[in-house]
Amino acid sequence: IFFSSMSKRKEEALRSFVARTLKRSRDLFINQHGAKVEPYQPAKKVKLDIKTRTEYGMLSDLKEQTPLLAMANIQVSAKKLITGPQGEAPLALPAPTSTASGSNALVTVPNAPAAAKLPAKSSNLQVLPVPASLLAAQQRAKHREPQWHAPWKLMKVISGHTGWVRTIAVDHTNEWFATGGDDRVIKIWDLASSQLKLTLTGHISAVKGLAISKTSPYLFSVADDKMVKCWDLETNQVIRHYHGHLSGVYSCALHPRLDILFSGGRDGTVRVWDMRTKNQIHCMAGHNHTVHTIAAQAAEPQVISGSQDCTIRLWDLRKGQSLKTLTNHKKGVRCIALHPVEYTFASCSADNIKKWKCPQGDFMHNFRGHETIVHSLAVNEDGVLVSGGDNGTIKLWDWATGHLFQDMDTIAQPGSLEAEAAVFAAVFDQSGTRLLTGEADKTIKIWREDPDATPQTHPTRFQPEMVPKRY
Repeated sequence: IFFSSMSKRKEEALRSFVARTLKRSRDLFINQHGAKVEPYQPAKKVKLDIKTRTEYGMLSDLKEQTPLLAMANIQVSAKKLITGPQGEAPLALPAPTSTASGSNALVTVPNAPAAAKLPAKSSNLQVLPVPASLLAAQQRAKHREPQWHAPWKLMKVISGHTGWVRTIAVDHTNEWFATGGDDRVIKIWDLASSQLKLTLTGHISAVKGLAISKTSPYLFSVADDKMVKCWDLETNQVIRHYHGHLSGVYSCALHPRLDILFSGGRDGTVRVWDMRTKNQIHCMAGHNHTVHTIAAQAAEPQVISGSQDCTIRLWDLRKGQSLKTLTNHKKGVRCIALHPVEYTFASCSADNIKKWKCPQGDFMHNFRGHETIVHSLAVNEDGVLVSGGDNGTIKLWDWATGHLFQDMDTIAQPGSLEAEAAVFAAVFDQSGTRLLTGEADKTIKIWREDPDATPQTHPTRFQPEMVPKRY
């Protein structure tokens, strides 16, 4: 009996202690359980400021417009009034040029019954001027119509390589072109007849990039064997080696006006070489991964490089330093194409294709449509952008608007797997009327515009997409 009474006391004490603890917790945290929580004013103010800046930011640049009281003491002639279908008085009249000062203006008149007439004597009308900047903003918001382009079709298939064709370069005379691939050889072809003219051997690994000089009979090649070679096409021999890369070299480019060679590779550097003396001018480091593509422009001393680290860097050639880094891409940048006339360029990766404006790298718009890795880009003077994908798709875009006007699928040649349809290289000839592609089925394909196509037979199917702007 004693022990049972002790246990009952302990249980009662424990229950009372728990009850007191719960009461304290409720009094501390839920003292005003049914009361409405007052909003935090600083947070509310920040929210309103952000919303105002986002939705009405464009109006901050407009000057404050004050209503102008005009049209006073103007005699309105009943003969010159344009009445409604049932003799109604008009609801709006255009302002005279003397009071509107040539600007867009709207004269509002209060609504009147059908039987009422405008007073013959003077009346005070309010003129609300429409700012020209607002009209211009509305016009810019409208979608731009794309230019009509003729569809392209396959013209010829060239075989000769025993490995994937990785790179293509066209001579400035438009008479021949060179190709390189995984078979470690460089082949030179006649552009008109597509006949093989020469085969150069010297690399011990896959050839990744080619560049042809405009001022000298030189051909430059880079490969996965860390070598940068200069070939003399008069003797068909290697005359210079450019040593410096610590790993495989994936891309090369020549300056349009200077005797300067650029190369980039797996060591993450962009190296600048004197083409004639073999001296290294700059070693521009900044990328954290493989440099896949390099482009040099003639307008400014600027070099553009794209890397597997998802960035594009704009380099100052005079100082050898990075001017700006573009981080809009979410995947590795595979190729960069400069427009031959405009001051713009495009870049491609696994996510999409983006268009940029030189020299600051301002983003312009996206080219949406690819659903695979984009390996190659090429653009001609007519404003046709070509992109080649990893699944064998070739898409043609209008450069100005980003409109996709043709979608083609390359066909793997007999002897190759269906999966070997990737387009690794794409380049236009000097006239811009023929497109050369190097593909995974070990062939080079030549495409051209359909000469029988007209805007009537192949109209542009343009439908603006209501999608948010992506960066």
